[in-house]
Amino acid sequence: MVAGVEISPREAEVLELVGAHLSNAEIAARLCISVRTVESHVSSLLRKLEVPDRRALAQRAPEPADDGPSHPAPVLPSPLTSFIGREGERAELTEMIKAHRQVTAVGPGGVGKTRLALAVAAEATGEYSDGVWFVDLVPVTDPGMIATAVAGALGLGEQPGRDMTESVVAALADRHALLVLDNCEHVVDGVALFLERLLATCPRITVLATSRARLMVPFERVYQVPPLSLAVDGESDAVALFMERAAAGWPLDPPLRDQIAAICERLDGMALAIELAAARYPTLGLDGITTALSHPLRMLTGGSRTDERHRSVRAALDWSHALLEPADRALLRRVSVFVAPFTAAAAAEVAGGQEGIVADELARLAEQSLLVVTASPGGTEYRALETIRQYATERLAEAGELADTRSRHLRWCLAKAAGLAVVRADWRARFDLVADDLRAALAWAAEQPEQRTDAYDLARHLAELTFTRNLTGESQRRYEQAAALATDPAASASMLRQAAAVAGCRTVGDDMYRLRRAAADAARSSGDSAGAAADLATAATIAFRFSTTFVRIPPQEEALALINEAREPAGDDPAAQAAVALAEAAVLSDAFGAAQGPPGNAVPETIARAERAVELARRTGDPLAESAALDALTGAQSWAGDTFATAATGRRRITLLSPLPISPTGTHELIDALGIVTEAGLGAGDVPGARRWARQLADHPSLAEVGHRATCRLLMVDALAGNVDEVLTGSVRFLDAWRRAGSPARSLLRPAVAAVAMIHGLRDDHDARREWQEVLDQLGTSMEHTYGCGAVFDAILLLHRGQAPEALERMAPEPRQVWKWVTWIWHHWYVALRTEAAVLVGSPDARDRVAEARSVVAGNPVAGAMVERAAALLDDDQEALLATADAFDAAGCRYQSARTLVLAGGDHAERGRAALGDLGLAPMAPAPAPM
Repeated sequence: MVAGVEISPREAEVLELVGAHLSNAEIAARLCISVRTVESHVSSLLRKLEVPDRRALAQRAPEPADDGPSHPAPVLPSPLTSFIGREGERAELTEMIKAHRQVTAVGPGGVGKTRLALAVAAEATGEYSDGVWFVDLVPVTDPGMIATAVAGALGLGEQPGRDMTESVVAALADRHALLVLDNCEHVVDGVALFLERLLATCPRITVLATSRARLMVPFERVYQVPPLSLAVDGESDAVALFMERAAAGWPLDPPLRDQIAAICERLDGMALAIELAAARYPTLGLDGITTALSHPLRMLTGGSRTDERHRSVRAALDWSHALLEPADRALLRRVSVFVAPFTAAAAAEVAGGQEGIVADELARLAEQSLLVVTASPGGTEYRALETIRQYATERLAEAGELADTRSRHLRWCLAKAAGLAVVRADWRARFDLVADDLRAALAWAAEQPEQRTDAYDLARHLAELTFTRNLTGESQRRYEQAAALATDPAASASMLRQAAAVAGCRTVGDDMYRLRRAAADAARSSGDSAGAAADLATAATIAFRFSTTFVRIPPQEEALALINEAREPAGDDPAAQAAVALAEAAVLSDAFGAAQGPPGNAVPETIARAERAVELARRTGDPLAESAALDALTGAQSWAGDTFATAATGRRRITLLSPLPISPTGTHELIDALGIVTEAGLGAGDVPGARRWARQLADHPSLAEVGHRATCRLLMVDALAGNVDEVLTGSVRFLDAWRRAGSPARSLLRPAVAAVAMIHGLRDDHDARREWQEVLDQLGTSMEHTYGCGAVFDAILLLHRGQAPEALERMAPEPRQVWKWVTWIWHHWYVALRTEAAVLVGSPDARDRVAEARSVVAGNPVAGAMVERAAALLDDDQEALLATADAFDAAGCRYQSARTLVLAGGDHAERGRAALGDLGLAPMAPAPAPM
């Protein structure tokens, strides 16, 4: 309970973390729930605690306990065994991470780097207000996947338009946190590149890395991890570790201490070697361990001290391995191909053998400290420490079993990937459990010529799976990898087209364009000249349709050359002809209003070309091709000022796309279509429909990490509808995501920001309105804002404040003067509001304006009601005025309905003011009486 308000335990946890200024993604990672679930809890808290925004919500979070400051709990693994000794090392390393931003704990395998780093990180958590995070890099086989591993640990996803490194850096830019990167040595180049970006951009992030060699990056300070102490003031960390792991309960008489100390000295104080030896105590005793160690260790002569320490671990592994039964040895080396925790069933399939027998063998290996056992929702899982896994892999190669075992692992991965094709409720967790093994198997198979076919299949599967997992950057790379592995150029072309579609979902126009042109080359190599023509034409269309997503915008001449190159090989192929027709509508007629388009376009020609493209696409029977052509028709109709045809065409796209299964191209088209149909519906006055589509867009999983893009249309619709609570809640997600994304200045976002600013103005919350006006300033201004959304939202606020002359001045240009900029969503709203302002100020041509406006907005229930309200005010017709209130209610515009009642005066005005209060809005200022 908070201040007398009942909230659930989960809501209390969310509220505490909001108070700690964590983002929704960070809260999701901390509580192991989805970002959308966090957003639902935040919305519920805003409503229950009756606060307007996240800032106010943070102020309602409970105060930290008196015993010290509250800090996020560290996200660290929980070792099953206790940490022994190393007090001096812990103190030294702790001081180093306080003094330096990047510290690398360096030492040979088995010296205890990971356990020391975990102990230091756990003790340091109170020093970092945004938490401590641990990333195990053992499963990472590709240096380019470092950021993906970090993002997974932090609960972050990729933001479209950014690669994963940029997404992580943006999320951590203002965070005060400790990041622990464990086992860096095998991907040191990737770690170095990632850390250079991270440390240069995130000034309050400290990194503690563990590696067998230094990382050689700026800011790095190296801490050499020593072996365990053999004797310090009569105490020995090495002996204490042996005793702990041996589970020995006997009194430690001096002779026994000396014998254990001698064993630990033979093992050079190496933690892993001591643990392996201690695990043998119940069966060998101290004498047996001493005897077993003596022979191999006598062979260790020469070399540096560090090399000897490596050898001492290897010697311990050698004798521990030699003491195993042959079947156990075989199993240990064969399961070394797993890079992630595995089950007994998986081990049986990859290593060969019956699951029950393999389970017994795994248990014996765990008893000898050669495997670590963990419990998971899917059952008992096993993993080998990295040093042991590397040792076992060497043994696998020495036994001549490497290729066969990796081949079985590859087949297991292919089966797992195929099993993930059906998405169920637990799909994400199931994918995450095997993803690292899929990547590792692909990395091996891609280098084996005889495995190329299976490597292609696995790359294709992984591309599809990572797309479903919203790892779009990896998905694009996997599609490109599949294209490179394909033995058939036609398959390569298909993969490149999918890669281009994923690039579209990432809003990376340059990659879309490059990949479609590459697909054309592959199609041409396969003898598919029509397919090549379609790819070339599609590349030309992309250059204009998605010009705002390019870094280097292809000039019109380049796009024209692609069309000319495509025309002849297109022949009479329906798909190629449709693609060429769409390219002509895009490039020749500028149906999409591209940045590099011609300065003017003829409306009849643009519509004719777009309609031809739609007809040809429809004949192909491909709904995705038809949707793209309908998008061109939408642009042509909107530029022609045909608001209702535009909305109808937008709805046709949704009808086509909604039944389709998830795919990169389908997702790209659907996201675009939902945005367009929302805006077109709003422009035509279909507020309920616009809100339905905007809600679907906001909930789309591919936009989970870009809440500003997901919610921008919904904020706009809710603001115009008067859904104040929804605007306040949605604006929290918008602002949080926009800032995490690096505050991008995208024109797409301006209407949403103007809408939120208007709502705060209607609430008389000057501070909040100022904050959103600052965001609007960061987004910049444009003609579309000045004469479109900006004019509409400003006019609504000015009329609410009784400033009709200022509202009319804000919309001074005649609609026909700025039609090209306001025809899209805002034309009818602009005309209707301008007409009302003219009536309220007593313009001499007010009646003519009403008549003209009726003609323009006819059929639009919202704009039509606004014009009729203006006419009723002009005629002093209260009955007609009240009728418009009903019309607004029917159209889903609660604010305009309440405003109408206030304008009606008398008892109606009281009801209107009460309705405004229920919405959370300030009272309206008196409007001047029409003259």
